[in-house]
Amino acid sequence: MSDAGTPDAGTPGAGDPPQAHTFVIGVAGGTGSGKTTVAERLVAGMGPEQVALLRLDSYYADQPELSQAEREAVNYDHPDAFDWPLLLDHVHRIRLGLPVDVPRYDFTTYRRRPDVDPMAPARVLVLEGILVLYPPELRAMMRLKVFVDTDADVRFIRRLRRDVSERGRTPESVMGQYLETVRPMHLQFCEPTKRYADVIVPHGGHNDPAFEMLEARVRQLLA
Repeated sequence: MSDAGTPDAGTPGAGDPPQAHTFVIGVAGGTGSGKTTVAERLVAGMGPEQVALLRLDSYYADQPELSQAEREAVNYDHPDAFDWPLLLDHVHRIRLGLPVDVPRYDFTTYRRRPDVDPMAPARVLVLEGILVLYPPELRAMMRLKVFVDTDADVRFIRRLRRDVSERGRTPESVMGQYLETVRPMHLQFCEPTKRYADVIVPHGGHNDPAFEMLEARVRQLLA
């Protein structure tokens, strides 16, 4: 694990209103990097009664005006694919100790479902997703920014397995999407956000020594 330490608009405390209750941790990284594992281990280690986990994947923009074929052709690795105003509003509300209704996204229809997941405020909010370190307004609300760094071949294999087994995709469609949008968007938008990270975790979420150091850092900051 390394400390990047590059200051930006998201320097701890930069966007904190006096009444903010929640400590926000951003966990970013490329598709299949292990960021979800890191985020879930943080929640498990501190206890779900103290930690709320918010996933960027829940905030893909709903596009009911498009046909199924048109929605399948959307570049979902571009920043424009996300509903940033809704996410920013929800993170702001959680930081103030207010509940939110987290949208549910269906990856087979590429649509937002009508039901939601109510989320109660917590002492810590872990915000996880490929581009959570991209918007400066979101970084400004974080007290700790983490980037999970994993080799590209490992990330691709993990994505292939996930999309085929969990999202109903064919291997051919996953490979085509990876070459056409996932890889170039990672290089253009995700990888550059590493410079904003306070902590870089190499080799994914099962790097126990790095995770233990990250967890100790979080507990120290909370104390």
